[in-house]
Amino acid sequence: MLTTRPRGTNDFLPGETEKWQYLEDLLRTVCREFGYREIRIPIFEHTELFQRGVGETTDIVSKEMYTFFDRSERSITLRPEGTASTARAYLEHKMYALPQPTKLFYMGPMFRYERPQAGRYRQFHQFGVEAFGSSEPAVDAEVIGLAMEIYRRLGLNGLEVHLNSVGCPNCRKKHREKLQEFLIKNLNEFCPDCRERFEKNPLRILDCKNAKCQELSQGAPTTLDCLCPECGEHFDKVKGYLDLAEIKYVIDERLVRGLDYYTKTAFEIIVKEIGAQSAICGGGRYDGLLESLGGEPTPGVGFALGMERIFPTLETQGINISIEKPLDVFVATLGDEADKVGFQILMKLRQEGVKSEKDFLGRSLKAQMKHAGRFNARITIIIGETELSRGVVVMRRMDTSEQIEVSLNDVVKVVKENLF
Repeated sequence: MLTTRPRGTNDFLPGETEKWQYLEDLLRTVCREFGYREIRIPIFEHTELFQRGVGETTDIVSKEMYTFFDRSERSITLRPEGTASTARAYLEHKMYALPQPTKLFYMGPMFRYERPQAGRYRQFHQFGVEAFGSSEPAVDAEVIGLAMEIYRRLGLNGLEVHLNSVGCPNCRKKHREKLQEFLIKNLNEFCPDCRERFEKNPLRILDCKNAKCQELSQGAPTTLDCLCPECGEHFDKVKGYLDLAEIKYVIDERLVRGLDYYTKTAFEIIVKEIGAQSAICGGGRYDGLLESLGGEPTPGVGFALGMERIFPTLETQGINISIEKPLDVFVATLGDEADKVGFQILMKLRQEGVKSEKDFLGRSLKAQMKHAGRFNARITIIIGETELSRGVVVMRRMDTSEQIEVSLNDVVKVVKENLF
């Protein structure tokens, strides 16, 4: 074998890709109903975009990005997430001049250099929505509702919305001081990453997955303890709108999210039964992001979900995405001349939108009929020398084994009448 795929990547083969197509179609349908329009962003961006937009203290920027210099010695990074790129496009194309809010969605591959494990890859696929231009709490509730509607239509059960508010910069400053005061007593016992975060971004210590760090940070001051009146009112209204939409939620004071651009609302959707990687969706509000990228102060809110995580979650709950789409017509031929006529019929059927196939390996007629069965074909057209001499074909309905003779000139018409 010449080579194998790089570690942390996947090949999606026929049989799997149909499930991906089903999911992508569902995502587009839900977004269309919620008023979100698709944006397609570059696979790579200038590195500075993620340094400024995601935050230099985050694990994504400091440890996980695929960064390289192009031939003009510009620092380029494969996108590790989609929000910063979508925000950049919003500014670059002056989408703020459109009627607001601007509601967008994206899907596609992202890249992070991290240790591959179940549900986590170096090339993975994300779907995300972003709503720019509105600070209304109802939009926060809408994006949470959109995510939950996706999972509802997939048939998933046992989901929990975990909800928190991380406040505004003023709240964060107050919380930072209280948090550092609490943590410094045992700082030497924290992991090296958390000791480094203590000065740069102590809030992220609450998000550390190290068991010892989690134990040491128990009882730490929460962001909810430090909310200013405006942020407190915003959080109460978000909860009120979720109540109106009959979306249940759990207040999770330790939920801070991993990116620097979050303000006010932060949320995750949890499925406990899938193991350690139980969060299948996460997002929140990021009112300071566009300003950090050089734009005017512009509110924003959104979420992203890992598309690879959806499939094992469905499997765990015994939900099967049906991808069985029977073939409409199989054309079976016997002899060179019959093969040529069969090929003509095949192409005409396809031009009419009929899913059609024929034998391309010179099989016997018996083997071709067996092959038609593997395709689960609804109709088989049989053409041999005898049929050709009479200007007809045999059309067999595979479910009843009923068959009739049809004029060569009428094959497409009769097939369509029987199918549709």
